[in-house]
Formats: sequence, C-alpha cells, structure tokens
Amino acid sequence: MTTLPTPALVERLATELKARGWMMATAESCTGGLIAGACTELSGSSDWFERGFVTYSNAAKTELLGVPAALIAADGAVSEAVARAMAAGALRHARAACAVAVTGVAGPTGGSAEKPVGTVWFGWATPAGVWAERMLLPGDRAAVRQATVQHALAGLLQRLPARG
Repeated sequence: MTTLPTPALVERLATELKARGWMMATAESCTGGLIAGACTELSGSSDWFERGFVTYSNAAKTELLGVPAALIAADGAVSEAVARAMAAGALRHARAACAVAVTGVAGPTGGSAEKPVGTVWFGWATPAGVWAERMLLPGDRAAVRQATVQHALAGLLQRLPARG
C-alpha cells in the first residue's frame, strides 16, 4: 500500500489522467462514495473525474453496472468476479477510459469465516484490461474504508499505461 496521503494521491492521479486526456469513473460498495468524494475534493476534478456509482445493494450492482445477478448469487457480492464486473460495468456505463471498483466487508458486522471483516476486493479497468486484488485490511469500519480509498487510488495510478 502507498504511504502518500489521499490528497497527494488524488493530485498525482489527476495529473496523470489529464496528461492522457482521460476521464475516470468509480463503482463503490463498501466505501459508499468515499473514493468519488476524495477525487472531487480537488478543485478542477471535472477535467478528469466523469462519474461515480454507489452500488451498495446487489440490485444496484445489477441495475447500474450490469453485474449479472447470477454472478452475485454464485460468488457473493464480495468476490473477485464481482469486483471485476463492477469495474468493467463502470466503464461500459460511463464516458471514462478507466475505472476503479471496490466491494467488501467494512464491519463491524457482516463478516464470515470465509470473508472476515476487513476483506475488500478491488477491481481496476483500463483499455489494457481488468485487474482484481483481494486485501484483508485491519482496523475498525472507518479505518477499513479509508485504507480502501487509498489502495483503490494507488492501484489505479499503478495500472495506468505509460504516457507516450
């Protein structure tokens, strides 16, 4: 995980996206819009931030992002397949070149033996492909959500293709 504070990460991401002429989108479940909020905290973000989807419920994931209900039923909302589908769906439903998606268990309730509190699946989509990563983040609900924002932004920054 990155050690840059969120505002510095957002500034770096903004610089990289603007240099490419790209817009980004977010698809958020466990963060409830915090990633979009962090991005739009920066003045001028309309130059590179296109839209955010807060898809907290399974129905919202299906209706707004096109995540198949059968996929959610088979793998669960907190899964690699759903994180990938959310990221890809955000690209399909936005005028953006890249997207980040998060789905997880922020707690303090909702965890299980297979998916304990702090389990978060991240999805990133760019023209080069779609990636997913699972993390188990420590701390209370606020700490898990803040760490999710940080890792989501840092992960997108890492996956942007080289400028050229």
